Amino acid sequence: MSSPWRIEATALVALALPMIAGNIAWSAIAATDLLLLGRLGAESVAAGALGINLFHALLLFGMGLVTAASPLIASERGRRRHSVRDVRRTVHQTLRAAALFVIPAWAILWQSEAILLAMGQDADLAHGAGRLMRGLQWALLPFLGFTTLRTFIAALERPVWGLLIMLAAIPFNVLAGWALIFGNLGFPPLGLFGAGLASTASSCFLFFGLLGVILIDRRFRRYALVGRFWTRDRERHRQVWALGLPIAITLGFETTVFNASALLMGLIDRDSLAAHAVAIQIAALVFMVPMGIGQAATIRVGLAYGRHDRAGVGRAGWLALIIGTGFACCAALALILMPLTLVSAFLDLNNPANARTVQLAVSFLAVAALFQLVDAAQAVGAGVLRGVQDTRVPMIFAMIGYWLVGIGVGTILAFPLRMAGLGIWLGLAAGLGSVAVLLVTRWSLRERLGLVRG
Repeated sequence: MSSPWRIEATALVALALPMIAGNIAWSAIAATDLLLLGRLGAESVAAGALGINLFHALLLFGMGLVTAASPLIASERGRRRHSVRDVRRTVHQTLRAAALFVIPAWAILWQSEAILLAMGQDADLAHGAGRLMRGLQWALLPFLGFTTLRTFIAALERPVWGLLIMLAAIPFNVLAGWALIFGNLGFPPLGLFGAGLASTASSCFLFFGLLGVILIDRRFRRYALVGRFWTRDRERHRQVWALGLPIAITLGFETTVFNASALLMGLIDRDSLAAHAVAIQIAALVFMVPMGIGQAATIRVGLAYGRHDRAGVGRAGWLALIIGTGFACCAALALILMPLTLVSAFLDLNNPANARTVQLAVSFLAVAALFQLVDAAQAVGAGVLRGVQDTRVPMIFAMIGYWLVGIGVGTILAFPLRMAGLGIWLGLAAGLGSVAVLLVTRWSLRERLGLVRG
């Protein structure tokens, strides 16, 4: 008979692999936008990086909010394996919460150029970022809808459909970007604005594609997600916000740290900003793996949490942390051994005009290799704590680690100590490390703190 640890490891990996692949596909969609903009020049990449960073700050906040569906559905299925009504209630109220969030988010993104100018960014780059946002901001609602539906099927431990839809969206996004940015297939050349429109079209493709699968597949259709959507359910709506808002704020602290680092890079020079954009894309691609493991761990821990299985909670959480940090060691090695190969996907190494940008990007990747282990630990650590519906204290950890430590150390190193962009990246490493230590320590003390029941 297989041991409980082997059974859990098999279930965790089976759930995590499609979610990791889906995350990589999502990152690939974002990367193709920068690849296409790179053909317009380094200035377009820099402007696109400013706009995308601002958009992602609100997008990830919204994704954190709708992530509440994952532990809620998993816990319910842990209590009652074939629950239908309560699962549907969670999905409906999560979609309603997303719809409420995007209205003020759209109003903020409409003022992107003015916001970037107020932050002291270059006027030309701010104008380009504003043009991008005029087409991109509308992607917010369909992508959050897709994220909610993807969370729903993942919590049912059937995440493959989400992966397949995202894989199909990659060539769609490339085609849409090629047509709208450069003026092909009868469209006028729209440049940065076209890149934003292409991303919105791709988000709609994701949402309606997955919704179609859910309406057709009989194992999803039984939940009747399209029925009674507007039925009021104050208690479940409150639960979504109570659990999801701290997750959203946590992700907000994390992503705004990286956004702030991009803004600080913009204060140094354009080469630093462009190099930062490239290095962040590569680091984000690597991060998709521990992120997927953390997402799977939320579900596996949540299932054990719902059935009051303390041992099961511990097995799922520790296995996720071991697997996540093990991968991080391999990723760090790759970043150290082949930085130029990775950078060449975004910049022409033979173009003398890109020489300084390439050099800076390589130095940033060296620091990224150093913080892979702690980055994986904090991503998976947050995921396992969400599985036991512990989100408020990790939110405080994020505020302390990312902003007080990360930005504080980075700013001091970059400007008073004149380390420029490298100092900012070292600050990011310090912030991630402090959050990782706090989260893993809290997980190890979960029973003493009363986070699990049994």
